[in-house]
Amino acid sequence: MKKYTVVIVEDHLLLSQAIGNIVDSFDDFEVISLFNNGKELTEKIATLDKIPDVILMDINMPIMNGIETTEWLTKHHPNAKVLALSVEDDEDTVLRMLRAGAKGYLLKDVEKSILEYALLEVIKNGFYYTKDVTDILMNSLSKEQKSVELKEKELIFIRHACTEMTYREIAGKMFLSPKTIDGYRQVLFEKLNVKNRIGLAMYAIRNNIYIP
Repeated sequence: MKKYTVVIVEDHLLLSQAIGNIVDSFDDFEVISLFNNGKELTEKIATLDKIPDVILMDINMPIMNGIETTEWLTKHHPNAKVLALSVEDDEDTVLRMLRAGAKGYLLKDVEKSILEYALLEVIKNGFYYTKDVTDILMNSLSKEQKSVELKEKELIFIRHACTEMTYREIAGKMFLSPKTIDGYRQVLFEKLNVKNRIGLAMYAIRNNIYIP
């Protein structure tokens, strides 16, 4: 059975190896590379056969930290799925990492079963948030977002965007061109002050536009 590939970016070698051993014990995953910091990842990612399915990313690292590395990946490899794995639990760090493009955020004392579940969720649904991280996001959204008026087609688009459908599939579902859907996306990102599809989904859930 083909396994999903994982790369670990962590500056403590023993910890990196320990995490790698845990991930390798999961039936659906295999670790293909360990990197000491973000700079090493950015320099060597092109040598990999393909972009790994998930990148487990520490945050506090020398030379190039996890937030900077995730921003680089979002810009140069937008399909890369970063799952943060850190000891930092303060709201500012969590938000900065998610805004950089991380698809989820876990603390290093997480149970093995939760780590495995989070990896699978990131693969299947594109993101995974614990209750604590969800609460942080909701709190941030409530502070940043003002009441906005949404058109009916914008509401329909938002509901579709909360599913696993691609933007092209959403265009077909709404009988619109992909270019028009791109326009909806950009307008809504600006109108709702969100930076990505995950932020859009969190807004929809918080405002009862979409019920999972």
